Amino acid sequence: MAELAETPVAPHRFAPDMQEPKINLNIDWGQVNLDDIQLPPGEDFGIKSDDEEEEEEILETETGFSNVIVVDNLPVVAPEKYEKLESVIRKIFGQIGVIREKGLWMPVDTETGKSKGYAFIEYTTPQEAETAREQTNGYKLDKSHVFAVNMFDDFDKYMKVPDEWSAPERKPYTPGENLLAWLTDERGRDQFVVRFGPETEVYWNDARQGKPDPVYHRSLWTDSFVQWSPLGTYLATIHRQGAATWGGAQTFNRLMRFIHPQVRFIDFSPSEKFLVTYSSHEPSNPRDTQRVTLNIFDVRSGKILREFKGSADDFATGGTGGVAGVSWPVFRWAGGRDDKYFARIGKNSISVYETETMGLLDKKSIKVDNVLDFSWSPTEPILSLFVPEGGGGNQPARVSLLQIPSREELRQKNLFSVSDCKMYWQSNGDYLAVKVDRYTKTKKSTYTGFELFRTKERDIPIEVLELENKNDKIVAFAWEPKGHRFAIIHGDGPRPDISFYSMKSPNNVGRVTKLTTLKGKQANALYWSPIGRFIVLAGLKAYNGQLEFYNVDELETMATAEHFMATDVDWDPTGRYVATSVTSVHQMENGFNIWSFQGKLIYRLPRDRFFQFLWRPRPPTLLSPEEEAEIARNLKKYSKRYEVEDQESSIILSTQEMESRRKVIDEWKSWVAEWQRLHEEEKPLRQELRDGEPSDEEEDYEAEEVEVEDILNVEEEVVSYGFEQLD
Repeated sequence: MAELAETPVAPHRFAPDMQEPKINLNIDWGQVNLDDIQLPPGEDFGIKSDDEEEEEEILETETGFSNVIVVDNLPVVAPEKYEKLESVIRKIFGQIGVIREKGLWMPVDTETGKSKGYAFIEYTTPQEAETAREQTNGYKLDKSHVFAVNMFDDFDKYMKVPDEWSAPERKPYTPGENLLAWLTDERGRDQFVVRFGPETEVYWNDARQGKPDPVYHRSLWTDSFVQWSPLGTYLATIHRQGAATWGGAQTFNRLMRFIHPQVRFIDFSPSEKFLVTYSSHEPSNPRDTQRVTLNIFDVRSGKILREFKGSADDFATGGTGGVAGVSWPVFRWAGGRDDKYFARIGKNSISVYETETMGLLDKKSIKVDNVLDFSWSPTEPILSLFVPEGGGGNQPARVSLLQIPSREELRQKNLFSVSDCKMYWQSNGDYLAVKVDRYTKTKKSTYTGFELFRTKERDIPIEVLELENKNDKIVAFAWEPKGHRFAIIHGDGPRPDISFYSMKSPNNVGRVTKLTTLKGKQANALYWSPIGRFIVLAGLKAYNGQLEFYNVDELETMATAEHFMATDVDWDPTGRYVATSVTSVHQMENGFNIWSFQGKLIYRLPRDRFFQFLWRPRPPTLLSPEEEAEIARNLKKYSKRYEVEDQESSIILSTQEMESRRKVIDEWKSWVAEWQRLHEEEKPLRQELRDGEPSDEEEDYEAEEVEVEDILNVEEEVVSYGFEQLD
């Protein structure tokens, strides 16, 4: 068992043997008259904390006139048509956001009684006002009236423009921090973030040193959780006022704020161009459903691009509206690196949006009766749809592949007697596995099979895979990343079986083949390495953290281990290390362990009230497949440099370990010498207590046992035997 690594001191903290520096002000306080000191006005005496400054900065965006727009080029109408025009204006602009009470005002000419042709509209938030300006500026009411909409605050800005032009001051360019600098670490280390109690810390994973290397620490950094962006550029935090992104390798400066009060969830687009935020609010009337707000932001500018509002039923996932409820993420992003499309499921439809306009593709949703679920290919704009049986069982269920934007149906498979269906895409989009639960003829039980789509081959052939025991319960399914293999945990007992399959056969016939079955494993979850080949068979929850590190190439177990009560397993993005953690769902054993891909425990770090462990993602490699293959062929040549570094690091660690042991031995000897000195000093006192006997050895004395009896108390009591009744 590996020894516990020494807990590193975070950069912000003083080590136990350090003291905070003291500042000498050189003031003779005896000469100071405290009555003459005048403090600045205000409760804080003009000194604001960072939190107060952030709070005030956010509040400033929600006050003043930032939520007011001015609408020009309205019709000039007589008093008798004033209410009708006001109703039309309220209907147009009320669809975009909530207009405050008495928030619509159209000035009237006092002499003629007619309206002046413009209006002021006050929304509840600046975001609604900005959206209204963007969507209605240039709106054509009729042939003679085209709206000109501006923010009220812009008028003050335009009035301050000087009459004479002067060249702007040229400021020197100051380059910002390189947000990808962490990728250039000389030792090729990866970063991770942990959250425990009120603390959030970022570390380097320094496996050579056998402990994490602290990078950044901050208390109360987030109100609920933190989240890396998909490529690792940003770290997002959640706050009462909205979300924020931070970046860098060491400093983690704030890069942007995204104002969305009471935000609960966030989701980045795959290429980090857009951020979706979600909030829900309880209605004032308990009979009403929750109100939901979703905003889509530009990540770099923080500008809101589109806002969606409605009831929870409007965003329900499922063909019948509110049956399944709202599940996250509401919007799902299309595969690829261009962030071109995103979609959401509605009642009998799939709504696909273009990010260029933030509007519906072809201005209409895709009509699909009773559609229950959909997912995107990870690499292409291809939708897979699942439609359950309809017409009382007369219409079969089906899975369809739909090309976007053409909406062409690439492939369809009808399914019968379907109870449930789940879709699993392989990471490269080469294969789609559809797990189908079917009813038996009696309808009293179900069995499971798989429909396997080869999406990159001509005509998209489909294979059917059934387990040897069709009644086995499917516990877990997982594709090998960037590979052609998949694993299934199946069985009903406490020790299910694990089977491995390949989409390639030895004769390259293009048929799925079984590689092996591992019998009776304590596992209920599968975690493939991001580079494939290796997998962790994990027994979480009821299995108390059983771990098996398995090599699928060699079909052999590399190691077995246990992380008691483990709740999560996470591979680092390079596939070299695995983190297992125990979160606060358990009251004990909170913290995380770091393992090598071969199952060797490298170090562990306990943390009370542990909430999150997240590896920092890496962007895709810039190397071509040919270049990667060349490196693999010449790996020995490249590895020489790292073998030397590993050897040097090992020598350093050995030297440090010897020094540490020598220090412990010296401390022990010093402690023993001190007690021997005290023992000699107290020798006369011990001799006096022994009535002059000089020896400290017990063998020089005879033990004598002496019994001493002491009477503590005497009581007399008259006992009656009942003879008095005989008289």
